[in-house]
Amino acid sequence: MHRSLAVVALAATVACPACTDDQAKPAASAAPSVAPAADYSAWRAGRSTPVADTLYPEHGNSRIDILAYALKLDWRPAEKLLTGTATIRLRPVAAATEISLDFAHLTVDKATVDGAPATFAVAGQKLTVPATLVADRPVTLVVDYHGTPEQVSYPSHRDDAKEGVGLRPATTGGAWTMQEPWGAMTWYPANELVSDKALYDIAVTVPAGWAAAASGTPGPVEGNTYHYTSTVPVAAYLTTLAVDRYRKVTQTGPHGLPLTYWVLPKTDDKLLPSLKKSPEILTWLEHKLGRYPFETAGVLMNGSASAMETQQMLSMGRSLKWEPPFFEETLVHEYAHQWFGDAVTPSTWTDLWLNEGFAQYIEFRWEQELRKFSDADLERFLRRRDAELREKVGPPGKPKAANFAESNVYVCGAAMLKELNDALGDARFFALMRAWVAEHRGTSQDRAAFVAFVGTNTGKDFSKLIDAWLDSPKTPE
Repeated sequence: MHRSLAVVALAATVACPACTDDQAKPAASAAPSVAPAADYSAWRAGRSTPVADTLYPEHGNSRIDILAYALKLDWRPAEKLLTGTATIRLRPVAAATEISLDFAHLTVDKATVDGAPATFAVAGQKLTVPATLVADRPVTLVVDYHGTPEQVSYPSHRDDAKEGVGLRPATTGGAWTMQEPWGAMTWYPANELVSDKALYDIAVTVPAGWAAAASGTPGPVEGNTYHYTSTVPVAAYLTTLAVDRYRKVTQTGPHGLPLTYWVLPKTDDKLLPSLKKSPEILTWLEHKLGRYPFETAGVLMNGSASAMETQQMLSMGRSLKWEPPFFEETLVHEYAHQWFGDAVTPSTWTDLWLNEGFAQYIEFRWEQELRKFSDADLERFLRRRDAELREKVGPPGKPKAANFAESNVYVCGAAMLKELNDALGDARFFALMRAWVAEHRGTSQDRAAFVAFVGTNTGKDFSKLIDAWLDSPKTPE
């Protein structure tokens, strides 16, 4: 995820690491009835098991499962105006009388449910559309909207929390987004549950001379419209969008993997040599973790003071004023997330360590090999930082809602994995990591699933080790 918080490197400590106005249209009639069931088999791969998030219950709706989003977007730089049509295929998990989605700071112009006009209301970062929903009988919601996006807040003491999350117009006329644990709602109606993964089809129209970059597999550019598709499921927070006067750079990664970088001429030129180390980084990661889990990879540069593992297209903020070595280490971290966090996603934010602990440990192993740190050096470093962070923020398995994604879930989670690695040895440990992704790809998982998986695949009960490192207020002996 984005890393301007204090996630320290081994060589030295490095600091890197609202509501909408109420709007409604009065109901002209009762909630529209659902039309005869259509064929939703094309979006079957987007089926999820939504889990209500206990850490942030105000976000997301566990009563619906989004199968697919089709987003038609238009960005006008001079006006900083976003116009969009979101076609949302959703499966009701339970019977309900309304569709409720996260949506902030934009104006809804029209809504339909299965083609029939529907009333709607937007208030308190929620879009509500009356509809008669039957469990497991999918419907299609279409929402037309427009406005100037605004970022929303999230609860953390990280440095990058000050800039908020979500789509943000740039002073130059472009736009970019960073959005964890939420923020997709600032540019389309979204179910902001980490457990609700869906398919995406994104089309973005921009003026001549501008380009749009988004998460997913790059498709054709038709006139000034850029297309991106995700045929494997994506959590809403892992989507991204950026519009700027980009230059497109392409490269080929391991086994012919297409790579795309979106950079600003002159502004980002000094980072191009580091970006072009992506094939080397991905080859190293594949040796450890198995084949890269998606059909394309890439990086977009934006104006953030952060970085994030947005699916198939990393988001790297140039405001961090990177030096190449740290930029490359962060690329390792964010690319590692494509396995841990993107291919396999936590069921709730309580288990964010399943993302960050894994990516951080892989980054530390890269740095260890690069800088020739010994295993004892890594052990001492992790235990020292682990003790500091447990005292300051608490254990990684019991995060506090006010401390989203602070350093404990990174470093303390990595320390647990180091102990597991030591117990198993490299060959068995990385075989375990490869199997975890291969068996759970495209799903959301939790601690209980990981503990059970480790026990089944090693023939030994590691639950005491894992639980101690996730829950103890002090560093385990």
